[in-house]
Amino acid sequence: MNNNIKKIVIATGGTGGHIFPAYSLAKHFKDKNINVEIISDKRGYKYLKDYQDIKVSIISSSTIFKKDFFQLIFSITMIIYAIIRSFIFLLFNRPNLIFGMGGYSSFPVCIAAKILRIPFIIYENNLFMGKANKYLTPFAEKVFVSYKDLGGISQKYKENVIEIGNIIRKEILNAKLEQFHELDDKKLKILILGGSQAAKIFAEELPKIFKKCVNANIDFKIYQQCLPDQNEFLNSYYKNLNINFEIFNFKSNIMDYFQKANLAITRSGSSMLAELINVKVPFISIPLPSSADNHQLKNAIYYKKHNYGYLIKEEDIKTELFGLISRISKEKSLLNQMINKQRQYSDKSVYENIDKEVTKILNEKY
Repeated sequence: MNNNIKKIVIATGGTGGHIFPAYSLAKHFKDKNINVEIISDKRGYKYLKDYQDIKVSIISSSTIFKKDFFQLIFSITMIIYAIIRSFIFLLFNRPNLIFGMGGYSSFPVCIAAKILRIPFIIYENNLFMGKANKYLTPFAEKVFVSYKDLGGISQKYKENVIEIGNIIRKEILNAKLEQFHELDDKKLKILILGGSQAAKIFAEELPKIFKKCVNANIDFKIYQQCLPDQNEFLNSYYKNLNINFEIFNFKSNIMDYFQKANLAITRSGSSMLAELINVKVPFISIPLPSSADNHQLKNAIYYKKHNYGYLIKEEDIKTELFGLISRISKEKSLLNQMINKQRQYSDKSVYENIDKEVTKILNEKY
């Protein structure tokens, strides 16, 4: 790593899919004795406030994609204000490098960096380029991506794209959990994940599927993430069915549940799928239909294509999910085959790749 680095700023916000890679990256730089700070919005700060080891500043922005005219004017005003605040912040702090982690919260910081001629890198962990990153690409020093099969980016910027892998927590990368997951005659231990926002529909539709599983004498246990106001309903429902279960609300560290589970049912956010494949937990991926540019479906299709996980669309939960769980319970080898496929993939070199590319960029700039 370049010895002249005085400070790195990481711009992020929104959901856990942006926040947790940003925090993992910040922690990596801090471990290398680099002064690092995160700029986030209020949504992102909800997840970062419990971490005391990284300094966080709040600069809220807005998405420009509004249908209502007055909302559009308000959004543009918010973005301009966020750019001005970012400009002042960067002017006084003068970092050597900015990381934009995707999402509209990173946009004003990167624009301000361009005005001040501070190099910035954008990171895209989905299989389709997000809108903010798409608009920032022409000005970025480099575009770091999790996968080379990235859609939504102009061909003329392809030479700027560097595949580094998925930025996820080091404890995930270093975990050796697959010995817990292989199935012989053991029961299914199903982990249900909705992402940082939880999945309301999972708590509404999956219990009906699990009732069918009980009636079919499938041996299983549930670990289900849900919203706090769904706790009472799920507890009552599963107790009445005599299902072995454990309910939990959002936790930033779910390593304990990764250890316990041998199958996950999850949304298709890139960070969560990356964590599951690195800890070798087979999964059934159910994309969020309202995700921007349908990027969750694109993520899920990629993982299915490589036999890392199954894919069921939300509209097909009622007709397809029970059949798939039933099949897996009868053919335990299906999950073992998936684990063997997952073993062929690893993101362990992601931080080494970042250090190498950052050093190269900064050696050219400073």
